[in-house]
Amino acid sequence: MEYPTLEGRLIMPEYGRNIQHMVQHALSIQDREERTLCVKSIIHIMGNMFPYLRDVNDFKHKLWDHVAIMSDFKLDIDYPYDVLKENIQEARPEAIAYQQSTITYLHYGRTLEQMIEKLVEYPEGEEKKKFMRLVAGYMKRSFLTWNKEPVDDKKIYDDLRELSKGRLEVTEEAIKLSELRPASNNNKKVKPKKK
Repeated sequence: MEYPTLEGRLIMPEYGRNIQHMVQHALSIQDREERTLCVKSIIHIMGNMFPYLRDVNDFKHKLWDHVAIMSDFKLDIDYPYDVLKENIQEARPEAIAYQQSTITYLHYGRTLEQMIEKLVEYPEGEEKKKFMRLVAGYMKRSFLTWNKEPVDDKKIYDDLRELSKGRLEVTEEAIKLSELRPASNNNKKVKPKKK
């Protein structure tokens, strides 16, 4: 008796060794038309293995790609779709460069600093005051999310002034912040047990 593990590694384990044997058999068929019919039956069997995926877009296309991968791209048949090429599959995407700029206050984050830059450029008026109130409110919520102690509104005004590099006129009269409390898990109400 031969152990299946001695037959080599499975290229696509989700389909199992029998499907891989079928693809290997299709490679050995000499007649191109007969080989194409054989692969179509393999595709049908593979589709039956995952019936819940039939409604997914390009499901059949993916099955044909998987057959090409299992055959090590050696199948010479008439594919109904454009299948993957071997060099495309092994190509690595370009690395994404990380931003190297520092964040002044980590609990506010980079997005808030970008929002303040937009706020500075905003034209003077009532819209700018509303925008400033929203940004200050967001700053207070962010501060309370990452810090356990309550925050004084003056601290938020000072941070906003600092982050805008003094370009914003921040006063208590212009911005009234709502009263917020630090988030805690102790405020959950316990439901009485049913008898």
